[in-house]
Amino acid sequence: MPAPERELRLESVTIVPPGESKPTVTGLAFAIQAGSALGVIGASGSGKSTLSRAIVGAWTPVAGKVRIDSASLDQWDREALGRHIGYLPQGVELFDGTIAENIARFEHDPDPEAIVAAAKAAGTHELILRFEHGYETPIGEVGSALSAGQRQLIGLARALYRDPFLVVLDEPNIHLDAEGEAAVAKAIASVRERKGIAVVVCHQPSVIRAVDLVLVMEGGRQRSFGAPSKVLKAIESTQDNMAERADMEDTGVRH
Repeated sequence: MPAPERELRLESVTIVPPGESKPTVTGLAFAIQAGSALGVIGASGSGKSTLSRAIVGAWTPVAGKVRIDSASLDQWDREALGRHIGYLPQGVELFDGTIAENIARFEHDPDPEAIVAAAKAAGTHELILRFEHGYETPIGEVGSALSAGQRQLIGLARALYRDPFLVVLDEPNIHLDAEGEAAVAKAIASVRERKGIAVVVCHQPSVIRAVDLVLVMEGGRQRSFGAPSKVLKAIESTQDNMAERADMEDTGVRH
């Protein structure tokens, strides 16, 4: 397969999580072009994390297709596809080794310059240098030597290693302060600038401002998709209408 360079497309995707019998995501269909970033928002349990797992190929849809440049994910060799995808799950899993090894995904022959570039893109280079052994600092089993925020940033650097075409971040700022959130927003912007695609499950305004598309999920379905201003305005309008109807019911007014 040639390296991807054009788009991510979902075609009527339905997902049943492993071990379950009912779908938690149904009928998702949208396309994202290179140079764009999608923010995925919705209530807890709306299917956001399920979607992120399907986009990176961790879970296979029971119906529909996830495609990168027209090829469905199941047409790719798994190892080859992995080089083009960066993924930061909600629960960041790091492994017993050094910071550098974790950022480089334990490659057999990692590129030191690419490791530093990924750390800088994630806004964590200066943090790493403050450790006594820098990039060679052992992080312990599951990253036990690091704080939750530090693990989050190292995981972000790992997702950005070697500039993958598709970067999927699931709640990337869940353990971060304002400075960390700014680093995430900057990382999303850098993916767009190099004509990659970013998909971000998010709630914080700092991250929403870094995307040019928004997908609203509700009950495992696609409620709306489009430019942030248009989508968020439609949500506000719906909420205002619901509040108005509730007020009318409270005062005994009926249509």
